Order: sequence, then structure tokens, then C-alpha cells
Amino acid sequence: DSSTSRGLGDVYKRQSWYYTPYYAMLRAVTFPLFGLTAKFLGFVVMAAGIAIFVALPWLDRSPVKSIKYKGVYSKFFLALFVVSFLVLGYLGAVPSTPARTIAAQIFTVCYFAYFLLMPIYSKYETCKPVPDRVQLG
Repeated sequence: DSSTSRGLGDVYKRQSWYYTPYYAMLRAVTFPLFGLTAKFLGFVVMAAGIAIFVALPWLDRSPVKSIKYKGVYSKFFLALFVVSFLVLGYLGAVPSTPARTIAAQIFTVCYFAYFLLMPIYSKYETCKPVPDRVQLG
């Protein structure tokens, strides 16, 4: 049916910018694993990319909460996260090609590295002392 194929092509035109990074994650999964289809695993990765923010308070082991006082590792990984989010946003807004799919896979790993490595780098980095005027209690 020509109306169906025309409707699928319009997906790229109607994407809201704030969904495009997660759409790129969905398309980045191209292989089945453990008997699960690539489409389902892509959905799981996309949903995990949204839901992982809920775990953020438990992942951050830093004694300080402000980025102003955090160490160099937190700042590096935050920059990596921002760049990966922006690149994934671009990749989700344009049609998929093999090179773009590989880039989406790499930046999806970088996106999740920010969260999954946070207990390690936030626990062992050296932070600046927080001034007394900022501390609670």
C-alpha cells in the first residue's frame, strides 16, 4: 500500500528533537541476543536509556553533589554524556546508514558508560572541599 510506505517515510520529518537520541538507541541494536529479536532489544535499550535517570541518586557515590566541586573524572564523563546525547540526537533525526548505525552503537555505549561507571569514578575521584556556607546542617 503506497499510503503505508509514504507514512513510514514521514517518520523522519515528524520526530520531536527530544525523542531522537532514544530513537537512535532503538535503531542501534541490530542483532538478536538470547533468542530475543533486535527490535525488542532495541526497545529495551531505549527504555533503559530513559529509565536509568531514576537510579542516578544511588549511582553517584561522590561526597559532593555539585559539579562545581566534583573532580576531573565526573566532569570528563559528564562531557562525554553530553556529546553522546547530542550526537545520538542527530543520528536519530537522519535516515539510518551502516556508518551511522555503527556511530549510534558507539555513542549508545558512551551514553550508558556515564551512568554505569558512575559508582566507580565518583567514589574514587578527588573532589574540591565544599565551603561551609554551602553545606547543610
